[in-house]
Amino acid sequence: MPEHAAAPTPDTHHSSTPDRTSTATRRTGLLVTLVLGGLTATPPLAMDMYLPSLPEVTTSLHAPAATVQLTLTACLLGMALGQLVVGPMSDRWGRRRPLLTGLAVYVLATALCAVAPDVATLVAFRLAQGLAGAAGIVIARAVVRDLYDGVAMARFFSTLMLVSGVAPVVAPLIGGQILRVTDWRGVFVVLTAVGVLLAALVWLRLPETLPPAERHGGGAGEALRAMRGLLADPPFTGYMLAGGFAFAALFAYISASPFVVQEIYGASPQTFSLLFGLNSVGLVAAGQVNGKLLVGRIALDKVLATGLTVIVLAATALLLMSTGAFGDVGLAPVAAALFVLMSAMGITLPNAQSLALLRTRHAAGSASALLGTSSFLVGAVASPLVGVAGEHTAVPMALVQLAGALVAAACFVGMCRPWGTRGTDVRHTCAGPEGERN
Repeated sequence: MPEHAAAPTPDTHHSSTPDRTSTATRRTGLLVTLVLGGLTATPPLAMDMYLPSLPEVTTSLHAPAATVQLTLTACLLGMALGQLVVGPMSDRWGRRRPLLTGLAVYVLATALCAVAPDVATLVAFRLAQGLAGAAGIVIARAVVRDLYDGVAMARFFSTLMLVSGVAPVVAPLIGGQILRVTDWRGVFVVLTAVGVLLAALVWLRLPETLPPAERHGGGAGEALRAMRGLLADPPFTGYMLAGGFAFAALFAYISASPFVVQEIYGASPQTFSLLFGLNSVGLVAAGQVNGKLLVGRIALDKVLATGLTVIVLAATALLLMSTGAFGDVGLAPVAAALFVLMSAMGITLPNAQSLALLRTRHAAGSASALLGTSSFLVGAVASPLVGVAGEHTAVPMALVQLAGALVAAACFVGMCRPWGTRGTDVRHTCAGPEGERN
């Protein structure tokens, strides 16, 4: 929110910080905040509204569950690769033009998904949908980096989690209700209408946040050099990988939960939607606790470490339950463990992103692209793995979640070296790769 940027942050080592803060105050009104939240909500809108219909798609298109889950993988892969292209483009040409182009293609691809005649065609259109939808994800993060520094940026990411968190709460509920009156194709019709609305809001209300003087005139070579420089910074790469592998646990849940909840435990699409929404409420609530109570009081590294620890514990509990270590458990204990895991994402993901972006003032689009690409590539790999053992066991989901959480923790500890962080101030975690405080 604007008030988060009203006062200078501890990172006032650059004389331009107060000007950037003042710019943020002027530009980020409530409507712009909602637009950025909508752009960040592109993945849950594209994924979660479609989730309750996955079992129906397997029947409608006469395809096995593992093949239908490739429609999720294709969308994730498209979002990963698209960000590598759109991020550097936004550093060169500004934020608005690449964003509006991406949204236009996203609307077209989503409409084509609604008329896909077979699963192979649907996979192809979902790939195109992901490639175009990447523009909203990567540019929203870059816009936040354009306008915010330090504590204010970490808090704004938590605010975005509140706004974009409405999407995973509402999307599966809407998807479940749509299935009462139409089939899975109607879900994509609604997604098309949402894309048109978001594109109109961006056209009318989202200003350009990257001045021409701060744009990079170089081509692909300069973008690659910028990315190489970011990846050469071990803490940046550590935060990127920690967030990416935590994302793997999240997308293992997204991909497998429709089958786990509906096929294994016999819940209806509407019950699944309610449980999914409840888990999303936990994620949003944890994000708000992070932004309102933790950021600025506790070092971000410590908060991130806590989130990763909780994810590991919740994934371990899910694995034990799914293997029968506690006997024949019902849906309630599994749902409780999933709720804890999802809630921990609310303090893990925004802090991993903030700590990574705090290490780069320039080339925010390229940095955002690396963050998003790593997350969605790992998610694209995790999604099909949860279906390798069929639709009647939750063991693959729990294994992928635990493996992702453990790798995330190892990258965080091994590359970010959080034990060297002093105090509770964000400025102690933000030294950039060139030795400057960002």
